[in-house]
Amino acid sequence: MLTKETLLDWLRKIDQKLKQHITLVAVGGTAMTLRNMKESTRDVDFCLSSDQADSFQELTKDSPFHVDIFVDGFIFSEQLPTDFVEKAIVMDVNLENIELRALSPIDIILTKAARYNERDEEDIATISKRCKLDKEDILSRFEEIKDTYSGREEDYEYHINLIVKRYFAED
Repeated sequence: MLTKETLLDWLRKIDQKLKQHITLVAVGGTAMTLRNMKESTRDVDFCLSSDQADSFQELTKDSPFHVDIFVDGFIFSEQLPTDFVEKAIVMDVNLENIELRALSPIDIILTKAARYNERDEEDIATISKRCKLDKEDILSRFEEIKDTYSGREEDYEYHINLIVKRYFAED
């Protein structure tokens, strides 16, 4: 399992080798670990632009742990809206060549809802406790991306509605 400090130490080494400035957006458990919502993550998940992906991927190929690289907002099975980078939280980590961001909590929920297994449910429960999110904001963001989902849209919509009802309904 990878802790926040392990992730940051690894990124510092990559940062020293980079020859260009890149923006990395941590997604999933990586984002939650960097934002102190989880103790650790199983693997590393980052999204970045297609013009930066090759140089980053080259530096991660010998990584001691599994690294997933997503490109241009296509994360897992859906395409996030073009503003996902702007909505991502900037991490204050003092890297020279890497601007590190963590996917917004709503966008994390949307990516986890696409797969929605037991681990995803635990992560969503954590986000619901740590972040004050409005169900209407979640549903509105879902409307922006539901047509990009590569699986059965009905399943994805069912997952989102279940998540909203379970974790974000008014008391």
